[in-house]
Amino acid sequence: MSLADFLSPLDAKKFNPGDALYVSQLGSKVEIFSSDFPDLEEQKFDIAIIGVLEDRNAVDNQGCGLGPDYVREKLYSLYEGSYTTKIVDLGNIRAGHRVADTYIALKTVVTELIKKDIVPLIIGGGQDLTYAQYMAYEDLEQKADLVVIDPKFDLDDSFDAESIETSSKSYLNKIFLHQPNYLFNFSNIGYQTYFVNQESLRVMEKLLFDVHRLGEFTNSIPLVEPIVRNASLISFDISAVRASDACANGNATPNGFYGEDACQMCRYAGMSDKLTSIGFYEFNPAYDRNGQTAMLLAQMIWYFIDGFYNRKKDFPLQPKSQYLIYRASLKDNSHELVFVKSKKSDRWWMQVPYPTGPSGNERYHLVPCRYEDYQIAVSGEMPDLWWRTYQKLI
Repeated sequence: MSLADFLSPLDAKKFNPGDALYVSQLGSKVEIFSSDFPDLEEQKFDIAIIGVLEDRNAVDNQGCGLGPDYVREKLYSLYEGSYTTKIVDLGNIRAGHRVADTYIALKTVVTELIKKDIVPLIIGGGQDLTYAQYMAYEDLEQKADLVVIDPKFDLDDSFDAESIETSSKSYLNKIFLHQPNYLFNFSNIGYQTYFVNQESLRVMEKLLFDVHRLGEFTNSIPLVEPIVRNASLISFDISAVRASDACANGNATPNGFYGEDACQMCRYAGMSDKLTSIGFYEFNPAYDRNGQTAMLLAQMIWYFIDGFYNRKKDFPLQPKSQYLIYRASLKDNSHELVFVKSKKSDRWWMQVPYPTGPSGNERYHLVPCRYEDYQIAVSGEMPDLWWRTYQKLI
């Protein structure tokens, strides 16, 4: 079965009326599926844009399934950066007869693109599509680290995967309880405490997941970088951005990240060598004003592309000559902690040993970290990130 069976072509003239774009604008650079399906084998693409016209399970945000083309219109008016892009737009996945059919289509497309070493960039649709995005990693039989940028935890309190319908407010139940389990770590960036019940926080703590309040990043957006650098896939709910900067969402609220913060996070995501897919969800054009949210999303995607073409390629850690090794001992001498710093990017990792011996040929698990984690270790204390990772490896 060809990927073309799952995707509908676009009207290229809609994004470039009368060939009005300059040759340096993205609309002239991106190969758009408008008649013949692009040859993904012969032509080497780096990123593939996919729209998903599905919003039946988007709670209180019906209409977000119409969003992808509005974002494209703004994106293709932006100029290419100081690099040569190799991007293809594969058109839209239309809503299936059942929502489950849409999930299967998205899962299949994401799986095949990753196999071809192409990064799927998904424009939704409801955030429940994150479940389909994640399920692609089951087909790949890869352990996945999921990062969600969202003001809430999209969990149903019952924590019963069988009885819960997948929706934009409960898709995490399906991911956490899915068997076989390919989820190694989950991180939430930007939750707002008044939207989160305490039981959900206890569940996150019990599962050793990493959740970060919005306030942690006030004037400190660089703290996001090691979190997204650890991600295999990212799901970005536009409601994580404050309503004054992104009003086009039925669940928009007064507080959240600023637009420039969202762009910076997307650039960090693009720079991650580990990241293999990203989705932008819940944009609803019915609530937009003068196309401002569509333009913000387009700029966020532009920054992701900019980050991608500025990847340092310093993960995995080869060659060893490009890295510095630092060692620190705890006060009780129970562990020697090993840190690695890249000479190319000045980024840091921790080596967390497997407690019960090597996993395959690996003796340790590498975790992106901050210089501050190294400073904690030098003072003789155990960084929380090291300990939580160690517990997951048991």
